[in-house]
Amino acid sequence: MVQSAMRHSLEVLREEARQLVLQGYIHRHQPIYILSCYLPPQIWTCLEYVLEEHNFLLRDRIDDLINQERWDND
Repeated sequence: MVQSAMRHSLEVLREEARQLVLQGYIHRHQPIYILSCYLPPQIWTCLEYVLEEHNFLLRDRIDDLINQERWDND
């Protein structure tokens, strides 16, 4: 259940980042940390944990977050 919630949170964060990029509020080359300016502090704290669990660093680019490829049979 926790794993499912974390995955869902990551997908929600990716979609939020995509929308902010499309609307021109942020740019793909900016660090993931910029998302903290657009989310409530309580939510951001939880999402920091989710990002860490998926090996993202706050200095990674938004582009790394929204364009991550999936390899099902590696």
